[in-house]
Amino acid sequence: MSRKAAVVALTALAPISWGSTYFVTTEFLPADRPLFTGLMRALPAGLLLLALTRKLPSGAWWWKSAVLGALNIGAFFPLLFLAAYRLPGGVAAVVGSVGPLFVVGLAALFLGERPTVRTLLTAVAAAFGVSLVVLKAGAAFDLIGVGAGLLSSLSMSAGVVLTKRWGRPEGVGALALTGWQLTAGGLVILPLAFLAEGAPPALTGTNLAGYAYLALGNTAISYFLWFRGIERLSASSVTLLGPLSPITAAVIGWAALGQALGPVQVLGMVIAFGATLAGQLTPAKREAAAPAPVSFSSTEKNTQEVSMDLEVSAVRR
Repeated sequence: MSRKAAVVALTALAPISWGSTYFVTTEFLPADRPLFTGLMRALPAGLLLLALTRKLPSGAWWWKSAVLGALNIGAFFPLLFLAAYRLPGGVAAVVGSVGPLFVVGLAALFLGERPTVRTLLTAVAAAFGVSLVVLKAGAAFDLIGVGAGLLSSLSMSAGVVLTKRWGRPEGVGALALTGWQLTAGGLVILPLAFLAEGAPPALTGTNLAGYAYLALGNTAISYFLWFRGIERLSASSVTLLGPLSPITAAVIGWAALGQALGPVQVLGMVIAFGATLAGQLTPAKREAAAPAPVSFSSTEKNTQEVSMDLEVSAVRR
């Protein structure tokens, strides 16, 4: 397996993990507490990573971490939950699947990643495939729900692009940067959760197990892999891994909850998965055509890759 393929595979674990969120939420968590669930996903995970890395932001990274945390977590979660409450699940997933198109536009504006026809067609194909998987006939549309869904997708897309643009400060690992963002995002959600939903509910052992999974595997580890992938891959490549989330949710719903999975849904999975693979092949061809002489940007990239390798090795030990 090539170096890039390994990075793609590890990054893909994040949206695959997020695809299990619906199952865990419906089967393990208290009903009708979406903001509290978002809070329990983000803040404990962020605080845990802060304790492990013992690294706080400094200088401009205080406000940069706050912005990234708000975009990737603090605004994204509440808007996503609002869309989920106002729209049928399939419609909400389809609205969210336009994220790759947002990223393509923002990456062209802020990162200089010029979109190709192939990239645009891949993003459209991914959204179409997701719609076949999750959208049902007669699905109702709600303008507020659609608006919230689009804003949540735009928020996450802007977070991806700014994470790529700003990178991370010298001497700070991806694990610490993940902790900063999760903590900042959790602090944004905290007052919203208490104002909208009141005091926390009484929790059972099953609830605690569900929240533990969401905070650790579904959030701390997954977002670390996601942000690490953003550093190493193009923004469009990373965001085109997103369709793996609704595909995973559909498979889990079929296998664990007995939900129907017909020929149309299977066709949608094939299209979305094919678009995901195509989205990873496009950047590889552009990189292969890069000139041999080492520029400042390529040197900086190599330095970051060595730093991240050392960081991952330290974490594994």
